[in-house]
Amino acid sequence: MSKSKKKPELHPVEELSESDAAAELARLAAEIAQHDLLYYQSDAPEISDADYDALRQRNDAIEARFPALVRADSPSHRVGAPASETFAKVRHRVPMLSLGNAFDDVDLTEFAARVRRFLSFKPEDALAFTAEPKIDGLSISIRYEEGRLVEAATRGDGAEGENVTANVRTIGEIPHTLRGSNVPAVAEIRGEIYMSHADFAALNRAQAEAGGKVFANPRNAAAGSLRQLDSSITASRPLCFFAYAWGEMSDMPADTQKGMVEAFAKWGLPVNPLMQLCESADELLAFYADIADRRASLGYDIDGVVYKVNRLDLQERLGFVSRSPRWAIAHKFPAEQAVTVLRDIEIQVGRTGSLTPVAKLEPVTVGGVVVSNATLHNEDEIARKDIRIGDTVVVQRAGDVIPQIVRVMVEKRPAGAEPYQFPKTCPICGSHAVREADESPGAGGVVRRCTGGLVCPAQAKERLKHFVSRLAFDIEGLGEEKIALFFDEGLIRRPADIFTLETRDNASEVPLAKRKGFGAKSVEKLLRAIDARRKMPLDRVIFALGIRHVGETTAKDLARAYQTWEAFRSAVDAAVAGGKDSEAYADIDAIEGIGETVVDALVDFFSEPHNIEAVDDLLSHVQVTPFVRQTVVESPVSGKTVVFTGKLERMGRSEAKARAERLGAKVSGSVSAKTDYLVAGADAGSKLKNAQALGVAVLTEDEWLDLIGT
Repeated sequence: MSKSKKKPELHPVEELSESDAAAELARLAAEIAQHDLLYYQSDAPEISDADYDALRQRNDAIEARFPALVRADSPSHRVGAPASETFAKVRHRVPMLSLGNAFDDVDLTEFAARVRRFLSFKPEDALAFTAEPKIDGLSISIRYEEGRLVEAATRGDGAEGENVTANVRTIGEIPHTLRGSNVPAVAEIRGEIYMSHADFAALNRAQAEAGGKVFANPRNAAAGSLRQLDSSITASRPLCFFAYAWGEMSDMPADTQKGMVEAFAKWGLPVNPLMQLCESADELLAFYADIADRRASLGYDIDGVVYKVNRLDLQERLGFVSRSPRWAIAHKFPAEQAVTVLRDIEIQVGRTGSLTPVAKLEPVTVGGVVVSNATLHNEDEIARKDIRIGDTVVVQRAGDVIPQIVRVMVEKRPAGAEPYQFPKTCPICGSHAVREADESPGAGGVVRRCTGGLVCPAQAKERLKHFVSRLAFDIEGLGEEKIALFFDEGLIRRPADIFTLETRDNASEVPLAKRKGFGAKSVEKLLRAIDARRKMPLDRVIFALGIRHVGETTAKDLARAYQTWEAFRSAVDAAVAGGKDSEAYADIDAIEGIGETVVDALVDFFSEPHNIEAVDDLLSHVQVTPFVRQTVVESPVSGKTVVFTGKLERMGRSEAKARAERLGAKVSGSVSAKTDYLVAGADAGSKLKNAQALGVAVLTEDEWLDLIGT
């Protein structure tokens, strides 16, 4: 996306204070996680690609300015969303990661320069990239053993996907057996399943005539077709495939990206004929311009161009940063725009009480999709853009359902349109809604939040949905719909009520088995599923409580630090009693991945009597099992905390950090008493002095490389 079309930001990142940045990162982590679930698992996105990309861009920019504030549950550490419960799960032998994004020529040029810097390449050193269209479809990994298709899985969360083998076997373009004499014993082929424009139009016509579901766009149609429980339905859908990457390979048929894709073609796999080798950033940009010009005539949806370093040995050196490879990037196309009328602004109340404004639009077609809603983010966004009900607005999208409002066409504003007054009370329970942000210029992360807590139906219901979600208690048969039903009927209002449901149901005059929509077997299955969750690991229990800023990764960090519920609760209670200046508060703050924002959230949560009562009530029915430590990598530095300082001669700082992390070390940016090694290069400064004062082991670069066996 060109800079002129980027979503305007309420407060520039460079103006954020540290506390504001922490709050903004927390908000972005939660919002992006929700959108990931909607997109990757439900095939039902609620914001446009451009809006989503803007969220991630803002998150990355804040993290770049405040590296010490990077959260353990940061979106930059995450790929996709957990696999759906509808299908069996497949653990990827090699993670399926996503790509970083470039939105304009400057971003692309910087990517190429960044790769050269990391590799310490001189200007005259040759560096080739492959360039290919970025297909807007569903990522898939197809495993061949002895040349035969044995398994196929979706991306899922990058580590675990959905087993869709039976459905993939019905796709005509995907061979059941690879041809040729040089096919490896194990070949995990990755690519994109998509639907052509012509096939999409024909499918929607047939669906409409049959009274079936009409899809919003080809990507949703392809994803929905692949995720059918009945593979005969998938077989009836016109799905296509392009191969462009790989996972586990027992033998590599080539030493370049282009060579690998050419091998795929020889094995009988469809590959994109538009892939091209480029020798410079200028050639990459020329390819991008050419594909953009030809985009409408390709016959299938693309949303940009993907560039990859061609040599595989250089890819290995470059490695990965967080959720993305350093050696590849996606250059996205600009979003599309349309004009419509804002009919109303609806306020939705989230699980944490946040009041989120949603624009209700006169339905308009943008890029072939009819949209009628747009997120307005918060009250400051509405005020800054001066958005009023009745305004004619420019909306923008890039392939999904809900757009963003780019600007108001003030010249078309109807007479009498009044500035929008954001509600000061919760529209659900009527409780006071407080503004959670500094009113001073440059404040970020502004949100108005209902103070009703557990007395607010919107929050209580959403907290329960979170409690039973897959990464929390994960109770089979007790999903969002059942929770909503039981809550509305008064059967479940707090987490503990789930575990007393059977006792109360046995005493009820109208037990569940006699109610409409239930049967004896289904009720029995539900109650047994609840019983199966009366023992839960510490990290899941912490996550399930729905404490603000405590996501799945943060919950694991806390569980790893305290091991048992008793130790965790004792530490938090001490912080509550001692306050922010206490040693107990500082001890929690010192945990790797935990910062003041999380500690404050824990203190706030366990300071509330009704929260304590609800938790204690829950634990009278649930046993919290200790957290089990797992060491992923065995090496001389596994589990050690390492700090790099000064100029390293034999590798760049980024490459050194990446290698240390691959060996199981934790790389920190500051020296503390918990630091195990300081690796000091030339011109080491204050970090070296601090390490010497604290008695931390100081290594030269050569000593470090000897230690790790390089």
